[in-house]
Amino acid sequence: MKIVVDAMGGDHSPEAAVEGAVLAATEYNTQIILTGLSDTVQAVLDRLDPDHKLPITVVHADEVVEMHDVPGKVLRSKRKSSMKIGLDLLKEGTASAFVSAGNTGAVLAYSTVILRPLKGVDRPAITIQLPTLKGNAILLDAGANVDCKSNQLFQFGIMGHVFAEYILEKENPRVGLLSIGEEDGKGNEIVKEAFQMLKSSHINFIGNIEGKEVYRGNADVIVCDGFTGNVALKISESLAEMIGANLKRMFQSNWASKLGYLLLKPQLDQFKKKVDYSETGGAPLLGVNGVVIIAHGSSSPKAIKNAINRACELSEKKITEHIREDIESNLMDVEAAKGTIWNQIKSIAFGDEPIQPPENDKPQDKSQDES
Repeated sequence: MKIVVDAMGGDHSPEAAVEGAVLAATEYNTQIILTGLSDTVQAVLDRLDPDHKLPITVVHADEVVEMHDVPGKVLRSKRKSSMKIGLDLLKEGTASAFVSAGNTGAVLAYSTVILRPLKGVDRPAITIQLPTLKGNAILLDAGANVDCKSNQLFQFGIMGHVFAEYILEKENPRVGLLSIGEEDGKGNEIVKEAFQMLKSSHINFIGNIEGKEVYRGNADVIVCDGFTGNVALKISESLAEMIGANLKRMFQSNWASKLGYLLLKPQLDQFKKKVDYSETGGAPLLGVNGVVIIAHGSSSPKAIKNAINRACELSEKKITEHIREDIESNLMDVEAAKGTIWNQIKSIAFGDEPIQPPENDKPQDKSQDES
């Protein structure tokens, strides 16, 4: 198994990416391919692994996708970037998974164009892991799709169910739909339609859940559109920062509080580890033909190491194959409403709504599609 890492992605590239790769190769003996400006990447690697004993290779890329680049322009103008070359290696089968802490929109656009969505999936979804009072839960989508249709929320529910079952090892995971109330009729029309679709599916759908239920752990999978999910994620991150800063200030206020901190330090360290995003490393992009992990832009070497480890786990447990099987066997009715590949690419890369074909249109001949 080889994991390809975009060495030029992230706020601290290439140092953080290369050091994270060195940590992963050292601890897990993972074979890693680093893509990027070869001279720059190799210089960092030579410093960290002077004897060249680790199973790490470097593949040159002429271009770098910057964090401020527009995804649509990246697709057209940066065809030799470290991201694209890394995803090409994944598509070719040279690597088993791809990891990047770079521009999220660019990773999403490249993945959609190069790997293509799974059959029956309109749009891929970013999946994040959340700590709860009852263990871990996942939320999707966390920002890939600002606007969603009901059948897409339904697909997110199916993908989340598979992820929770095989990766979080939850037996019969509980799937909830994030809404403004727990009652069946709450939410906008899209949420109401998605509710009915999820309710009639084979998964363990527990109905609507409110925002206050997210961290209580009553649902293992939380389904929402990318706008709502990203707002929830950013609010959660800022809340964690506020709590951490206030605790630090409180424990430093006097000698008694400092003594209390020393007594509570082991428990506080456990809590910090539970809410630290670097422990999970990155967010899987579910719904494409391959394992793709999107790490936080400010990822540390530790976060990159854990993202690589997560990529290995998803690949070993064949998460893509399981999602493909579940989608193909349970979403035949949704597939009829799916637009063309180009509409998906256009929607994700440029933000346009996909154009749905008329219901009375006949499918094109396969040979015409290929041409």
